[in-house]
Amino acid sequence: MVAELADSPDFAAIVAPLRRPADLGIADARLRTPVVAFGRLSDDAEALTADQVFVCLGTTMKKAGSRQAFRAVDHDAVLEAARVAVAGGARDVFLVSSLGADPAARGFYLRVKGETEAALAELPLRSLHVFRPSILTGARAESRPAERAGIIVAGLLSPLMTGPLRRYRPIPAALVARAMVRIARNPGEGRFVHESEEIAALGAREGRRD
Repeated sequence: MVAELADSPDFAAIVAPLRRPADLGIADARLRTPVVAFGRLSDDAEALTADQVFVCLGTTMKKAGSRQAFRAVDHDAVLEAARVAVAGGARDVFLVSSLGADPAARGFYLRVKGETEAALAELPLRSLHVFRPSILTGARAESRPAERAGIIVAGLLSPLMTGPLRRYRPIPAALVARAMVRIARNPGEGRFVHESEEIAALGAREGRRD
């Protein structure tokens, strides 16, 4: 996400909060990487001031270790980040959610994602854009063998996913980031949900500007 923002001249400043100091490998004078404590973001509210917020926080049930820990990241931390940003003047929020997210879903994962979307919709925003990609592909910061195997299988089956099944095709994370940046240039007003097929089309569109 940060690399895609840095590749665009449309943003005067880019703030990428980190849990610990790290070199993102991006040489851009606009980029700041303040180290913050997720769970206490209000302590660093001044450093996080922005007009637009891209929320890509997320974990897995396996890594989180429990439903409570999973919800603390995918729901609580996401809402905290958005609320702190809105309090500081942010007008637009762009959220990476999940295909099938629904507060009434039977599965815990999709239900939490849906509840997060619903909670964000209550914030006083000019626009909220929810992106619901299918399985994300691309480089990971950590090794997830089971997830990697699932991505490989899904990739092999992708050509067979036609018609209504197209929405389940794996999608590169880079395309999602590109689609988010494209929409951020002209976010409009209101609440919008972008499903996986639309995201793939937006991300693959030729040219930098719409």
